[in-house]
Amino acid sequence: MSNRNNISSGSEWEGKIGYSRAVRIGQLVSVSGTTASGPDGPVGGDDLAEQTREALRRIEAALAEAGASTTDVIRTRMYLTDMSRWEEAGIAHGEVFGEIRPATTILEVSALIAPGLLIEIEADAVIGD
Repeated sequence: MSNRNNISSGSEWEGKIGYSRAVRIGQLVSVSGTTASGPDGPVGGDDLAEQTREALRRIEAALAEAGASTTDVIRTRMYLTDMSRWEEAGIAHGEVFGEIRPATTILEVSALIAPGLLIEIEADAVIGD
């Protein structure tokens, strides 16, 4: 197995739950489910597009720490608490990935880990040579 690099966000929950913000093994990078959670509630409030943008900024930072970028992303998964608002999230996703066009899944879930969170996003990347 290639060297494993666990990327941490510094969250106290990473150790308690046993996860990493992202993991890189060889040329593969997987970024954990990422939200717009903040100390005073979700960044962006009830604005789904803003929550999506914030989650994508956090994903981009985790990718960079792993030596990747959004252009290396091959798959994203978006978990929404209200599927009727999918277009708001989709347009914000397209602002980042419109030209990259990774495989993408959008699912509705009944809730996320904290009240007010409207979206959680995962990403997988393959770093090119």
